[in-house]
Amino acid sequence: QVQLVQTGGGSVETGGSLRLSCAINGDHDSVKSMGWWRQAPGKKREPVARIWDDDYKHYASHLRDRFTISRDIAMHTVYLQMSTLQPGDTGMYYCAAGRTYAGLASPEAFQFWGQGTQVTVSS
Repeated sequence: QVQLVQTGGGSVETGGSLRLSCAINGDHDSVKSMGWWRQAPGKKREPVARIWDDDYKHYASHLRDRFTISRDIAMHTVYLQMSTLQPGDTGMYYCAAGRTYAGLASPEAFQFWGQGTQVTVSS
């Protein structure tokens, strides 16, 4: 079994930065894909970025210049570094893990999800 524990997030002013962390507990060796999604109030969940265990990364095109996904293999943790944050980035951010090489277009392929962490960007 895999459990994901998210930390980070919080409130920041426009132009600020935040880093989210997602620790993989349990059967981390079975995880092939890790990803981040976000959901703003009243909106649908949207993909942010994902990384495979070979370090291959993919981003939502409109976020690639400001967001960076990375991982610490030894710590079994995936990070999302967010910079130049804007009010439109406000929302709940979720990390997810999958046992196959899944893409951002297939959230259903990510079997395990974190508890979510709130990011609020004020103008």
